Amino acid sequence: MPKANGFSRFASTVAEYSGRPSVFVLALISIAVWGLTGPIFGFSETWQLVINTGTTIVTFLMVFVLQNTQNRDVRALHAKLDELILTSAAENSYVGIERLDEKELKRLAEILQQHAHDDDDDDHTLREKVSSVISRRPPARS
Repeated sequence: MPKANGFSRFASTVAEYSGRPSVFVLALISIAVWGLTGPIFGFSETWQLVINTGTTIVTFLMVFVLQNTQNRDVRALHAKLDELILTSAAENSYVGIERLDEKELKRLAEILQQHAHDDDDDDHTLREKVSSVISRRPPARS
């Protein structure tokens, strides 16, 4: 199995550590210390600028780190689901449905939910309904 590149490993490590309760507590303590030093610095503009700048920088960088991790997790999940679909009795046309637009995905979910509650519909009817939604799928991205 190929290894992740440097940024991906970094992003995974940061995401894993930043989600721990101890890191939350550390952030909370940092905010409390900053708040308690307010009287020492006279609640100056510089004192306020320190927390504003620090939190803005951390937030800005974390967006990219977490998005990278989430993108890889979603791609891996789709690959696993596609493999399960292809190796089971499930409808192969479900592979790649993540490319459907929001309206088509909602319609597909409605069809599946209705089928789950209707004892009258057979699998053939379900496959026809699903195919009508999935057949409008945009071409696969490379």
